[in-house]
Amino acid sequence: MKLLRDADIDPAPLSGKRVAILGFGNQGRAQALNLRDSGIEVIVGLRESSASFAKVADDGLASANIEAAAAGADLVMLLAPDETLGALYRAVEPHLRAGAALGFSHGLAIRFGLIAPRPDLDVILVAPKGPGSALRSLFVAGGGMAALYAIGQDATGTAEPLALAYGRAIGCARVGLLKSSFAEECEADLFNEAAVVWGAVPEILIAGFDTLVEAGVSEEVAYMECVGELKLLAELIETRGMAAMREAISNTAEFGAVTGGPRIVGDRVRAEMRAILASIRSGRFAAALADEEASGYPLLRRARASAAALPVENARRGLIRLLGN
Repeated sequence: MKLLRDADIDPAPLSGKRVAILGFGNQGRAQALNLRDSGIEVIVGLRESSASFAKVADDGLASANIEAAAAGADLVMLLAPDETLGALYRAVEPHLRAGAALGFSHGLAIRFGLIAPRPDLDVILVAPKGPGSALRSLFVAGGGMAALYAIGQDATGTAEPLALAYGRAIGCARVGLLKSSFAEECEADLFNEAAVVWGAVPEILIAGFDTLVEAGVSEEVAYMECVGELKLLAELIETRGMAAMREAISNTAEFGAVTGGPRIVGDRVRAEMRAILASIRSGRFAAALADEEASGYPLLRRARASAAALPVENARRGLIRLLGN
């Protein structure tokens, strides 16, 4: 794969253009501020009832209702929650000018048909590989965050240069842009969220903590061992790679990893991972997400309440008090 950086990308396709950011959450705020700091004209589009108008003003950004913001923009970035994008597009579609571009930072709405863009519109994807808070802090510090980009529809013949210029303007090309597709980005991202980093890893941490506490280990020690070392592991993998990471730990730790890890992640776990990926690719996950949104997020509300009451959370709070930070 070819990695594109700042020097490889012409910023001109975005020069003099107005970008509307619809949504001011994790990605919306970060991308709006990075664009502004890169000299791009930005307007944030919000629903009339949104509580974010004051936040946008505090950040020194212009705002308008979503219809007005979309009507005056050359590029409209849909950065609200995935499950709401179908309704959001239907609200702004009549106001989009002919030949405008529609942008996303996640492929779900296009991959699973929540949106069928007008044929005259360019459709682009620029997906930073991390949370918006980090995208912003890295940009401010002079760095950046790698991103994937893709073209879903090239009505004008200039969709790809525009996507690249956008990735450059939000700081991602400081590290690098990799070409992908809406389907690949979406399926890989959903799989990671469900089966690996955001799904499986926290469950393993909780299970390890519970196992030690059930065996009589204090909550503080169990937390430090099973949760506190995760940051160290992530940093070692990032700087050294998966294999060389083991050179930085003791023989005891390495022997435990080699003999214990495959017992946890065996054939059954790998089969479940394949089943999760199949569910994503079939559209069942997207349909369930839409149902969850339509019902008022009952599963997510219960899960958030349960997580807040976990013993591992109590241990974390106790350890923070003990350490005085």
